[in-house]
Amino acid sequence: MPARLDHTIVHSRDRFAAARFLTELIGAPEPKPFGPFASVPLENGVTLDYMDSDSARIVSQHLAFLVPDSEFDEILARVKERELPYWADPHHETSQQINHLFQGRGFYIDDPDGHSVEFITHTYVSD
Repeated sequence: MPARLDHTIVHSRDRFAAARFLTELIGAPEPKPFGPFASVPLENGVTLDYMDSDSARIVSQHLAFLVPDSEFDEILARVKERELPYWADPHHETSQQINHLFQGRGFYIDDPDGHSVEFITHTYVSD
């Protein structure tokens, strides 16, 4: 059986602020405290565990979320409602637009710590 991702740690300046940024966009419940983490449960038992970083510089990570079309529309509406910048590409060259790659839709947004968060409606990986 192939390995299944269980959780990953995302470094932040303020674990609950960073976790809430994501949960508010995706319409998820409030992050839960778990030891030194603000834990965001996702599908299939995977969690993102936000942890305060002692480092002065946080290394940016890329987090991509595959969402259904209806959820994509809701997330994009929340982004637009908050007047947050977003991009169609990972290099932030095409602002306030979405992409239509792989017969789907997608966009990128930066979280408060500079992590690149991507929302897509169709996976880039073929079967």
